[in-house]
Amino acid sequence: MKNFKRISTIVATVALTALVGCAATSTTEGTGGYIDDSVITSKTKAAIFNDPSLKSTEINVETFKGKVQLSGFVNSQADINRAVEVTRGVAGVTSVKNDMRLK
Repeated sequence: MKNFKRISTIVATVALTALVGCAATSTTEGTGGYIDDSVITSKTKAAIFNDPSLKSTEINVETFKGKVQLSGFVNSQADINRAVEVTRGVAGVTSVKNDMRLK
């Protein structure tokens, strides 16, 4: 019985440590948030790639807690505006930060 208590305590400690290790803070994401942001990034890249007027290889996409940051170099202000518009249309995007620059 004493061994059972000890094992139960160890299992509970490991489980608690695992939960705390995966918890989100204001500067980091939890595991679920990271996966959600990865999906948003993938969907955004696909949407930009599928837009015939944009050169997707020149636009970088990063996502943190639903906020998407676009960066890279593009040919025109129209390309910047279109990339931002396409990104806003992606499900899960809460805001778009534009760090794209003209060539």
